[in-house]
Amino acid sequence: MKAIKITYWITTVIIALMMINSAVMYFTKPEMKQAFSHLGFPDYFRIELAVLKLMGAVVLLTPLTTRLKEWAYAGFTIVFVSAFIAHTASGDPVANRIMPLVFLVILLVSYFTYHRLPHFKSGK
Repeated sequence: MKAIKITYWITTVIIALMMINSAVMYFTKPEMKQAFSHLGFPDYFRIELAVLKLMGAVVLLTPLTTRLKEWAYAGFTIVFVSAFIAHTASGDPVANRIMPLVFLVILLVSYFTYHRLPHFKSGK
């Protein structure tokens, strides 16, 4: 059980830190405005996505209800799949296409280990 808990926390912290980092970059880096334009997204979507990434990271890291965590996991899954599709459709390099899938795998490990933790089985 200890290995599951360690795996859960490592993968969850990786996802949360990556989401926080990308949200901060969305707010502060002018290049991100250009990147969203390149992908065909309006600028307001960059701000919405940054706010939601911050909210999702907080939800994953805090002891909130299972329902909220499920929404965060679902949202991040949509983000990673959509990023893969957007980068592929815009003809971006393979590295830009693969990274969302790498983080999707890390997210899935976090999700499945979360469901194996003892608190999940007790319904908290």
